[in-house]
Amino acid sequence: MPTALLWFRRDLRLDDHPALLAAIDAAGPQGSVVPVFVFDDRLYGPSGEPRRRFLLDCLAELDTATGGALVTRTGDPTAVLPRLAAELGAVSVHVTADAGPYGRRRDQAVERALGDIPLVRTGSPYAVAPGRVVKRDGTPFQVFTPFARAWREHGWHSPAVRPDPVPWQRDVRSDDRPPRPALGDVQLPTAGEAAALEAWHRFRDERLRGYDEGRDRPATNGTSRLSAYLKYGCIHPRTLLADLAAEEGSESVRRYTDELAWRDFYADVLWHRPDSAREYLKPELQSMGYDSGPDAEELVRAWETGRTGFPIVDAGMRQLLGEAYVHNRVRMIVASFLVKDLHQEWTLGAKYFMEHLVDGDLASNNHGWQWVAGTGTDASPYYRVFNPITQGKKFDPDGSYVKRWVPELRDLDPKHVHEPWTAPGGVPAGYPEPVVDHAHERQVSLDRYAALRAR
Repeated sequence: MPTALLWFRRDLRLDDHPALLAAIDAAGPQGSVVPVFVFDDRLYGPSGEPRRRFLLDCLAELDTATGGALVTRTGDPTAVLPRLAAELGAVSVHVTADAGPYGRRRDQAVERALGDIPLVRTGSPYAVAPGRVVKRDGTPFQVFTPFARAWREHGWHSPAVRPDPVPWQRDVRSDDRPPRPALGDVQLPTAGEAAALEAWHRFRDERLRGYDEGRDRPATNGTSRLSAYLKYGCIHPRTLLADLAAEEGSESVRRYTDELAWRDFYADVLWHRPDSAREYLKPELQSMGYDSGPDAEELVRAWETGRTGFPIVDAGMRQLLGEAYVHNRVRMIVASFLVKDLHQEWTLGAKYFMEHLVDGDLASNNHGWQWVAGTGTDASPYYRVFNPITQGKKFDPDGSYVKRWVPELRDLDPKHVHEPWTAPGGVPAGYPEPVVDHAHERQVSLDRYAALRAR
């Protein structure tokens, strides 16, 4: 009987899965499909423990959904996949296309190693596959707004149907999976496709209509919190966009659709500029002066542990350590503080986030950091510096978010919570004084930028 392999990567679901349909078709009415996941140390090794834990839990849920058929192997995919295909006499290996720099190189190498067995790429983790949306002259977009306009005009496929039943083959040996990391008190979202669909439906039905206002308020449950599920493909953006089409016309739907467009935009930037995962999109800013030495290292440690004395910054960094997640508005604030107040390269912050975020995605994370640093795409110039005090007052006006994550400040009147040094008794015991003078450090950043431009 013909056997087709379905190699799962960032598509850990059975619903809306074109590569699964292609595998079933290749196997034919008398054949079977073997689902496989490869623990590739080039990817699994550098992942932070929250992402490892979430991935393992997603795989456990996927194994259940396939009736125990999921095969896990460990090693270099260029050796593992050809060996497994030969072991089973597979007619083809099916994947969702990978748009990342390493993934593209790896898949080309696997394709060569498979020899006469075809590696069939079907579908993409994105609404529109990276590289598809280009300017009229064929060049890639550098700015989000025109990209989003063209992205909407291009459109996307409807969700693929979920096959039932699937002819899984359930007698294939698996390697032992890596140990499940112990995260202590860190609270991760429930893993897997069922949890992703439940989270989406709950957001769609209860909070979508207020998204335009709620998305910037970190104290409220105003966002979808789907980023980890999208990262691992527990749900596909097409599924969301199909539901959003029924709600078209509202500002909240437009704003949420924009967030999906941003995800596709950053993947598209990475597709055209693979070096931008680590290198500056604006190389002229690479020679900016940055601080180093013991004092600078101590300030970075204060930032990492939420001990800067700026409440909204500290709340965000403590949320990162407590939930492996940071609200998007707060991500911009803490990133600006590291780059513009502490004068550190964006690469340091991007790496720290990737170590600790459960939703750490190379394209979105690193290009988001470049956006804040003013070294990347779009219209956030270097001289835009987020003021952590005014940002806190604007987006957390009663201090609820700060008080949740910074218990030292819970007894403060809201009018003092973002400036605890103004409280009648001064900064509460146990909470640090500000580690820097924001106004001074802002000027230092601007002066360094001006000096760089004058060269």
